[in-house]
Amino acid sequence: MLARHLIGPFTRFGIAVALVTALLDQASKLYLLFVYELGARGVVRALPFVDLVLTKNTGISYGLFQSQGALGQWILLAVKAAVVVFLIVWLAQSTTRLTALSLGLIIGGAIGNAIDRLAYGWVADFVHFHIETASWRFSWYVFNLADVAIVAGVVGLLYESVFSGRAVKAP
Repeated sequence: MLARHLIGPFTRFGIAVALVTALLDQASKLYLLFVYELGARGVVRALPFVDLVLTKNTGISYGLFQSQGALGQWILLAVKAAVVVFLIVWLAQSTTRLTALSLGLIIGGAIGNAIDRLAYGWVADFVHFHIETASWRFSWYVFNLADVAIVAGVVGLLYESVFSGRAVKAP
C-alpha cells in the first residue's frame, strides 16, 4: 500500500513506453544484423539523404568516449545502469504524461543500447543522415532507434520545462 503512494500516476505508462522502445530498438537491430545482414552489404542507400550502414560504436552517443577494452565497456555499462536507476526514480515521481513519456523514451533507449553492449561489446548504429549538393555537404553521425528515442525524450523534457510554466524536476 505504501508503494502505491510513492509511485506517480504515470509510472506504468512510462515503464510501458520504455519496454516498447527497447523492444522496437532491438527488433530493428536484430533484423538489420541477422536477417538483412547489413554488415555484409556495406552502404545501402535507403533515401537520397539516408543510408543504412553498420557502425560498431564502442563509445556513447555520437561515438564519444570510445572504449576498446572490456574494462571500459563494463564502466560504460555501470554508468548507464546508474543513470537508468536515477531515471526510474524520477519516473516514479512523474506527475505529467509528457514527463513519463519522455523518461520512458530515454530509459528504453538506454536499455536498448545496453543490451547491444552486453551482447556484442558495442552498440549497433546504422542510420546515416546526410545532404549533398554540388557545393555543400552535411553528414550527421550514424545512429539507431535507441538514440532517436533518447533525443526525443530529452526534447520532451525540455519542451515541458520551457512551455509548461513549471520546470521538470528530477528527484
